[in-house]
Amino acid sequence: MPERSYQWLERDKLLHFGEIAAIVDAFCSLGVEAVRITGGEPLVRRELPRLVEQLARRSALRDIAMTTNGILLADQAVALAQAGLTRVTVSLDSLDERVFERVTQRRGLSDVLAGIDVATRIWPGRVKLDTVVMRGVNDGEVLDMLEFARVRGIEARFIEYMDVGGATHWSPNDVFSRAELLRLVAWRHGPVEELRDASSAPAQRFRLGDGTVFGIVASTTTPFCARCDRSRLTADGHWYMCLYARLGLDLRTLLRRGASTRELAYRIAQTWSARDERGAEDRLAERERGPSADVGLLREDPRLEMHTRGG
Repeated sequence: MPERSYQWLERDKLLHFGEIAAIVDAFCSLGVEAVRITGGEPLVRRELPRLVEQLARRSALRDIAMTTNGILLADQAVALAQAGLTRVTVSLDSLDERVFERVTQRRGLSDVLAGIDVATRIWPGRVKLDTVVMRGVNDGEVLDMLEFARVRGIEARFIEYMDVGGATHWSPNDVFSRAELLRLVAWRHGPVEELRDASSAPAQRFRLGDGTVFGIVASTTTPFCARCDRSRLTADGHWYMCLYARLGLDLRTLLRRGASTRELAYRIAQTWSARDERGAEDRLAERERGPSADVGLLREDPRLEMHTRGG
């Protein structure tokens, strides 16, 4: 969760669905084939299935996914699937109600579990579970979370705690590393096999002896900047090529000034070809590493918050 003093974005500055679709058209013209709707929490956006339906009309898109905290998923899953959503990832950091409330600052674990149950029926084999593992908070639940996912046919992904956005109290001591995760899983399940593929996805995937597959996103201790091909469009139209980036390209202003799909694509391609962000690698190289942003900086630039930039 962000700091309680976070700044709300002004509603008239948010992209409407037609504008989002227009920007997606520019990306598709450059070869983009996959879009993920994330946040923040995307399911609080009114009439979200309409956006999914608009994106699904783009023949260039082979994959329209969503990441959600799952609290509102049970009520919206059917409409989203009918609109064309192809798969879903649910963020869940604990199966313990008390820990869940500590992390999310609210109740709702039962709603998330209900959303997961509905999702596995609607998108069998296409549901993933994201868990940020924090030492002393939920590292004792790693094996339980892996089993929870296994019995439901879900691929669990464990994410190292990152020093981005609202993690203003982050410390290296809070990170439960990829190496520790693998040792823990091997202690319970025996040898763990790494799956080798050509994917640029952020998660390294592993397989247990019984065939269970899980992933680890180790951007804190083992950055993958060199092979990262992800970028993020914020709800107010700013395009970032790295979670750690301080500056983005304002596509909203270009679009509202009348830029065509071709003009947007040119600016996107020009910016992408010149990118040199290595945020996670740069942070790893720092001798004394603390949070990447303090409360004051987040107040000055709300787009640095993960709830505005996207996870």
